[in-house]
Amino acid sequence: MKCRHCGADVTLTLIDLGSAPPSNAYLTKLTMRRPEKWFPLKVLVCESCWLVQAEAYSRAAELFNDEYAYFSSFSAIWLDHAAHYVREMVERFSLSNESFVLEVASNDGYLLQYIKQRGIPCLGIEPTASTASAARLKGIETLEEFFGVGLANKLANQGRQADLMVANNVLAHVPDINDFVRGCALLLKPQGVATFEFPHLMQLIEHKQFDTIYHEHFSYLSFSTVDQIFRYNGLSVFDVQELCTHGGSLRVFAQRTDTGKHPARKNVAKLLDRETTVGMKSALYYQGFQEQADKVKNDLLTFLLEAKKQGKAVASYGAAAKGNTLLNYTGVKPDLLPYVCDAAPSKQGKYLPGSRIPILPPAVLKEGKPDIVLILPWNIADEIVKQHAYVRDWGGVFTAAIPAMRILS
Repeated sequence: MKCRHCGADVTLTLIDLGSAPPSNAYLTKLTMRRPEKWFPLKVLVCESCWLVQAEAYSRAAELFNDEYAYFSSFSAIWLDHAAHYVREMVERFSLSNESFVLEVASNDGYLLQYIKQRGIPCLGIEPTASTASAARLKGIETLEEFFGVGLANKLANQGRQADLMVANNVLAHVPDINDFVRGCALLLKPQGVATFEFPHLMQLIEHKQFDTIYHEHFSYLSFSTVDQIFRYNGLSVFDVQELCTHGGSLRVFAQRTDTGKHPARKNVAKLLDRETTVGMKSALYYQGFQEQADKVKNDLLTFLLEAKKQGKAVASYGAAAKGNTLLNYTGVKPDLLPYVCDAAPSKQGKYLPGSRIPILPPAVLKEGKPDIVLILPWNIADEIVKQHAYVRDWGGVFTAAIPAMRILS
């Protein structure tokens, strides 16, 4: 395999999760009667540029298709995150109704709705039909296309370069990361700013977050590697913030290398140094991750088997992509986990890919009164526990499996 950034041969394995269907390929009653497409799920490390990357067996168009079912607006925490981001960016970069904001992977308009409310012209780019349609219902202009140099040139020629370009949780999703970043550089105004948010590889490894590995993620990103990729493609980093979202993310601020005027803040060098100090540019850092994932797998299986032996009723909450990775690697099926509840109507009545566990509305929890609720999207566990605290009224408990099997307080 060749590195998708630098082209070097890649042989060092971070983890091999066997095979699984795409994590957002939820099944209907009709598709339950058909065979699923399963792809190998193996992640390797480039020892030249240190880009951690999955072997690409599936194309982006197969993953982000008409059936894509992830809608950002169903998480109150994520909406608050987006609203806070908009307030901060408007103030920091003096955005007004004469500015232009563009978001790549704009999903259902979860963020641009706050830009629009302030009267700032904006445009979303979102390749999945279902979420793009939801954004348009909010009055947000949305292009239903994949982003890269080709589309960037087209928009730039139309005079639609951005004062602020937003790319939240998409940098890891693009198969050609050089084309994507180069497109961002082309679509910025001379003094424009682009921000990128993505899960931090250091947090993924240190907190055993192997369930965030799935086919939709082509890359797993350290700050050092992102800085290198940006410089190669015409962007320079001038600020970075460490966030708690998605188990630990980075927000990276970048500008055009040729025209940007923002001086680099000290925290840029500090984080680069910290990654080097912990060993992220050495093969040793990436060893042992497979064994950690196997322990999580075995502990979850033991927990569910013991619960069944004791006659306890078990349910799960959150039909999230990360949960699908966990369940498929663990081999859990409806005999151990009869159903999963989720607040998104787009998922209710469907089935998890691979495990084929039915997805039901949250109201089922009150009807079934399970003894144990396994929260799959552990990154929003606090929100879920707060919303469904009534589970404790009948003595039920909330649990999570990442980074270790535990009962949530």
